[in-house]
Amino acid sequence: MSEGILCRCRHHGWVSLLAFSSCNWKCCKTGISVNYFQSATDKPWAMAQRELKEAFVSNLNGTSLEEVALGSFLSPVCVVNRGLFLILYYQAKGNLPLPHPLFSHLLLDFCALIVPLVLSCTVLSSVLHQVAVSLTFFSACVFCYICCGCLKNTVSAFLQSHVEFNQVPFVTLFRVFVNVKTAISILAVDFSVFPRRYAKTETYGTGVMDFGVGAFIFANALVCPEARRRNISGSKMSHVAKQLLSVWPLVALGMGRLVSVKMTSYHEHVTEYGVHWNFFFTLAIVRVMASVLLVVLPTSLLWIFALLISGFYQFTLETSGLKAFIIHNSDREKDFLHANKEGLFSIFGYVAIYLSGVQIGLYLMQPRANVREWLRTLVSLLLGSFALYAALHACQTLVEPVSRRLANFPFYLWSVAQSLFFLSCLGLVDIILLFSKRASGCHFVPSSWNLYKKHYDGDKKSGEIGRLCLIQAVSRNQLLFFLLANVMTGLTNSVVDTINCSTFFSLCILLLYMFINCFVIYVLHFYGITVKFW
Repeated sequence: MSEGILCRCRHHGWVSLLAFSSCNWKCCKTGISVNYFQSATDKPWAMAQRELKEAFVSNLNGTSLEEVALGSFLSPVCVVNRGLFLILYYQAKGNLPLPHPLFSHLLLDFCALIVPLVLSCTVLSSVLHQVAVSLTFFSACVFCYICCGCLKNTVSAFLQSHVEFNQVPFVTLFRVFVNVKTAISILAVDFSVFPRRYAKTETYGTGVMDFGVGAFIFANALVCPEARRRNISGSKMSHVAKQLLSVWPLVALGMGRLVSVKMTSYHEHVTEYGVHWNFFFTLAIVRVMASVLLVVLPTSLLWIFALLISGFYQFTLETSGLKAFIIHNSDREKDFLHANKEGLFSIFGYVAIYLSGVQIGLYLMQPRANVREWLRTLVSLLLGSFALYAALHACQTLVEPVSRRLANFPFYLWSVAQSLFFLSCLGLVDIILLFSKRASGCHFVPSSWNLYKKHYDGDKKSGEIGRLCLIQAVSRNQLLFFLLANVMTGLTNSVVDTINCSTFFSLCILLLYMFINCFVIYVLHFYGITVKFW
């Protein structure tokens, strides 16, 4: 009967009996703040469900930095396993693609890349270390089998090898996996099978979804026109005006979400962005503000200006009443600023993250002669990540903890540090797959580097395999994939009582939801369709 019971406490309002029993507040544990228990039928059902779902994602404290980093490590391992499987098949059969390619490659990518991520943030979250070690050990064994006997002879020559530089595959992987993990999390968070420590934190803390927000901003910055060194045509003012026009789809999506949420009384966590604000608006405003700054700031010093912006914002939080206003002022009805204070003031932190992403994008888009230089680049990213983590530790000790709600300086440091760690892991995966392809003679693993050859007759075959790649499919229509995931999340919540679902049923819903998202994007990519509104 506990499934139909709501508890009302002084701190949280209406919560489920399950959420109430797992509350971290000491006074709730002792029962001091319990006012009464009553059946959900004593309140209008729709109102009770909405308040229950809002309480289910509120007042959370996150997890450790190490667990977030470990979760990021799984995606590169999945990419390696999928690539090594294709190489093994090529060695056994002498040809690619797989039989019945349209369906077999979708099934392979879904099972190798998507299913492990869904399981790792649900039923396997309590054994995440064991999962990571097991998958890594399996990858190492397969890698040794493929490359057995040629390690000593080819390593030195491999390091001098030239790679194709028409793209940087691990940047694409980073952007795709940030999008995929976001799609998984925005629905999974409404199910009880998703650990509460992975959800967005209330004020302070480091949840997996907190990193997702910062990583999404960082991922967009990596491939913006400025990071790709595209020349600005016309005057600087016309360039800014062009950027203003380019964000209209985000503004339209933000308005659409706002209207749909208010009209359907869909549950929303107000302290996340505010009453009217949402992440689409944040993406649009950050893009415009960053474009203005990138016109006037020297690109070689963007990281300094990012530190200055985030540092000055943190100084303002500490020396004025701004922090107290954002966290404690509950007068949402006074004006637009009071209603949306979290969304508006957090823009400063996100702009700093964006500028850092542009700086890293500029660094990665520089031409490099051989594999050795790319390895040095990855080591530089990893060292930069460690340095930022050290600074983060000092900030959390001396200033305050990470806060996505404030987008404070520790949040900026953490978002960039974790993004660099994730990028370096994905880059290392690309190097491993490149070595495996050289050792095996298989050059048809999509979304990974190829060795440079002046006369190469495998372009047609590589193009055929690329049409069957889920990673390239998501990369082709990133905004559509994100929009589709949001729509599917809303539809699922409208027809499923997510909180009270069993573990098995929750997993079935999540896997079906992700398969539908992936299938739609995959079919569009297979037929060469790019959905773009600007």
